[in-house]
Amino acid sequence: MSRYDNKDLHFLLDKHGYKQVSLKNAITQFIKPGDRIFIDSGCSEPIDLTKKLIELGAELPDVEILHFLSLSDLDYYETAGGLEDLFRHNAFFIGKSLRKYIKVGQADYTPMLLSEIPWLFKLGRMHLDTVLIQVSPPDKYGFCSYGINVDIVKSIAEAADHVVAAINPKMPRTLGNSFIHMDSIDAFVISNHDIIEFHYDPPDEISIKIAKHVSSLIEDESTIQMGIGQIPNAVCAELGNKKDLGVHSEVFSDGIVDLVENGVVTCRKKTLHEGKIICSFVMGSQRLYDFVDNNPMIEFHPCDYCNDPFIISQNKRQVAINAALTVDLTGQVNADSLGHQFYSGIGGQVDFVRGAGRAKEGKPIIVLPSTATLKDGTVVSRIVPYLQPGSGVVITRGDTRYVVTEWGIAYLYGKSIRERVIQLINIAHPDFREELLEQAKKWNYVYSDQKLPKSIDGRISIYPDKYETMLKLKNEKIIKIRPVMPTDERKLQELHYSLDEQDRYYRFFTPVRDFRHKKIQPMVNIDYNSDMILIGEYGQKKIIALGAIFKTNQPSVAEIAFIVHKKWRGLGITKFLLNYLVLIGRELNYKSFWCTILLENRSMLHIIDKSGYKLTLKKIEGGFTEFSLDISK
Repeated sequence: MSRYDNKDLHFLLDKHGYKQVSLKNAITQFIKPGDRIFIDSGCSEPIDLTKKLIELGAELPDVEILHFLSLSDLDYYETAGGLEDLFRHNAFFIGKSLRKYIKVGQADYTPMLLSEIPWLFKLGRMHLDTVLIQVSPPDKYGFCSYGINVDIVKSIAEAADHVVAAINPKMPRTLGNSFIHMDSIDAFVISNHDIIEFHYDPPDEISIKIAKHVSSLIEDESTIQMGIGQIPNAVCAELGNKKDLGVHSEVFSDGIVDLVENGVVTCRKKTLHEGKIICSFVMGSQRLYDFVDNNPMIEFHPCDYCNDPFIISQNKRQVAINAALTVDLTGQVNADSLGHQFYSGIGGQVDFVRGAGRAKEGKPIIVLPSTATLKDGTVVSRIVPYLQPGSGVVITRGDTRYVVTEWGIAYLYGKSIRERVIQLINIAHPDFREELLEQAKKWNYVYSDQKLPKSIDGRISIYPDKYETMLKLKNEKIIKIRPVMPTDERKLQELHYSLDEQDRYYRFFTPVRDFRHKKIQPMVNIDYNSDMILIGEYGQKKIIALGAIFKTNQPSVAEIAFIVHKKWRGLGITKFLLNYLVLIGRELNYKSFWCTILLENRSMLHIIDKSGYKLTLKKIEGGFTEFSLDISK
C-alpha cells in the first residue's frame, strides 16, 4: 500500500521532471558495452529497470553486473536468449537466481566481509559506472529514502559515476542514514509495482528445538542480531518471556515486529542508540514494510557502520545468532560453501561474531541442525571431523564460542581441543557420535579410553534436557540444575578437589587424594535410563553441587549420594536435589533409595531424617548407618 498520493508525484515532476526518462533511455543513456554496474539489493531490486536491462542485453555486451543479494525470479541468461557471455555477474553474496550460474562458472563470487564492501568503492579500488536503485519519492526538501535496503547501496551510489533511480511510491520511507537527494540522481523512472516480499518456511521441529536452546542463552536487556535463515527466524518465537531486548542487526524480518508489538523489544536498555532498532536492510512481508515505514524507532545505516565490529561491540550483551553449514571438531565454521561449490557468502556473519565476542557479556552463537539429507537420501552429520575439501572457514576456531544444534549447546571459548571435541560430539546426532569419537581418538584429540554415555543395550544414551531447571537459593543467587554431561569432567574434578579431608571422608569413607580421568569419566558418561547425576552449576563456570542415584543389584532400589561445595552449604541445595531425584527415580521405576552415612555426618543425617519420606533403618555398625527411603507414591 502506497503512503504517497498523486500530489507527491506531481511535486516530483514539477521540481525534477527534467530528469525523468523512459525505461529504455534509463539504460541506454547511462550504460554502454563493457561498463560495470550495480543493481540494488535484495527485496529492493528495481524490477522495471532490471527487466529493461535484460531486454536490451544484446546491445550491451560485456557489462559486468554487481550484486549484494539477488532475490528476484528474473533469469538474466534465459531471458536474454541464453547468451552465456552477454552479462558477467559478480555477487558479494549468492542469491538463488545466481547460484546455478556460479556453479557452472557463468558468474563470479567475491568473498568479502559485509562491513568492508563499501570501502572497496569509497577508496576507489573498484570503479563503478552506474548504479540502478529503487527509492521512495522525495520529500519537500528533495530527499528520497533508500527504503528497505541501505546496506552497501548507499555507499556505492555515492561513489558511482551515474545514479539511475526507480522512484516507487510503494517503497517505504525509512529513517536514519538512509537518504539520497534528487540532486545526486542523474535520471529516474516512475515505478509502481509491489516491493518484493520474502517468506521464510515455517519452523520445523528441529528448528524449534534449536531456537529454544538459543533462547536459554539470551538474557533480559540483551541486544540481538539474527542472520538470514529458518533457525534465526524461529528464535523470535521463543523470546516472548524476555524483557527489554534491543536489536542491532544488519537484517531483520517479521518476527521482530511481533516482539515490538508484544513489548519484548523496547531498546530502552541499549548502551548504543538507546530506544532505536539499528539495521541495514530488512527482508519479509508487506506487514514488515508497513512497520518500518516512517517509523522513528528504526534507523537504517550503511553496513560499514551497522556491521562495524567496533560499533557492534559497544552494545552490552550483544547476541549474534548466525547459521552454519558444517562445524568441525575443533570449532571451525563453514557457512558459505558445499565443498568446492559456493553456496551463499560471508555476509555479515564474521562482523557480528567478532563484534559480539568483544562486547561486554556478548554471545556469538552459531546454529545448525545436527544432520543434513543429501539428494540421494543419505543422511550425513553436520558436525564433522574435518571440513570437506574446498569448504571455506568463515569463522575461525579462535572466534567460535557457542555452537547450538537440536541436541544442545557447546561452549568452546577458552576450551582445549580435547574439551572442544567432547563438547561438539555431545551435540552431534547420536547416530554419528561414536564415529566422530573414533576419528578424534585416531588423531589423539581425546583420551585413548574416552567413552560416551551408553544405555545397557549399547546405544548412545540421550541427554535428558527435560530435567534442566533453575533454583533460586536462600542467598537470592540462581543456579542451574541439570543432568551431568561428558563435557563436565574437568569441572567435576575441580568440585572433588575442592573438598577438604573431612568432606572426602564423609563422601567416600576414606580420605581420597586423587580424582583422575579414570575415576571421574564413569561419573560423566552414565546411562540416563538407569542412573542420574544432577549437578548444580553457577554461571557456566563451575559445578558447586552434585546429587546422584545409581542402580544397584536390586531393580527397584537405587543408591543416592550428594556433594555440595563448602561455600554453598546451608542454602537448601541438598534438600532440593533429594526431592528432585525422588521425582526422577519414580520415573525410572525405583521404589526406594538406599544410602550409607557416617554417624558423625550429622548435617546429612538431619536432611534425610526431615525429608518426609518413610525411613527404614537397616543397620548401625562401625560408625556407619544404612537405611532406605521409600519413594513409592
